[in-house]
Amino acid sequence: MSFGDPNNPYGPPPQQPPPAPGYGYPQQAPPPPGLPPQQGYPGYPQQQAYPGYPGYPGGNNMVPQSMPGLLMTARVFLFIISAVQIIGALVFLYFAAFASDVSDGADELGFSTGSDGADMAAGVFGVFALVAAALATLSITLGVKFSRGGQGIRITTVIYGALGAIVGLLGLFVGLDSGFASAVVGPLLWLVFGGIIAAAPVVPSGTAWFARPRY
Repeated sequence: MSFGDPNNPYGPPPQQPPPAPGYGYPQQAPPPPGLPPQQGYPGYPQQQAYPGYPGYPGGNNMVPQSMPGLLMTARVFLFIISAVQIIGALVFLYFAAFASDVSDGADELGFSTGSDGADMAAGVFGVFALVAAALATLSITLGVKFSRGGQGIRITTVIYGALGAIVGLLGLFVGLDSGFASAVVGPLLWLVFGGIIAAAPVVPSGTAWFARPRY
């Protein structure tokens, strides 16, 4: 026997003819002229690639998947500020209630001048309490909306942080003029908090976060 004999059981197996086109697996279409062939598994159609979402102007096409660290810091600062504002609103309400009690006592004793002054103080403290409560509501709303908010939340946060930084700067000047070190700590913290809150939505990472697509 020779190995060339097709009936030889010890010889190599006979060669199979290639499958006819169009039989079995779908065939790939030839690439357009000028484009390199697509790499992939033979016999399977190639999947079409979809471009990424466009990023912010001047940046890349990468969409942030999680909130940037500076925005998370600004969010925490907003919640801390809201807690301070809530405490301030409660304190002003207590002062307003105390002044109202003083006014009632002065009326009973016949001191009309003291009654008028106490009524005015109660009204001023009441207004301060309402303003502090409104600011606390705004701080909490901005912090909560960071996850889903758009350009409106971004612009409002920048303005709110800038105003807070201005108030802290003015308080810092007053504290320095007073000569007491304790009078500088509060305004300095307020200045730092306001500056970070105003800067976080302006940096490129914050701009990309608020400009990302939402579904």
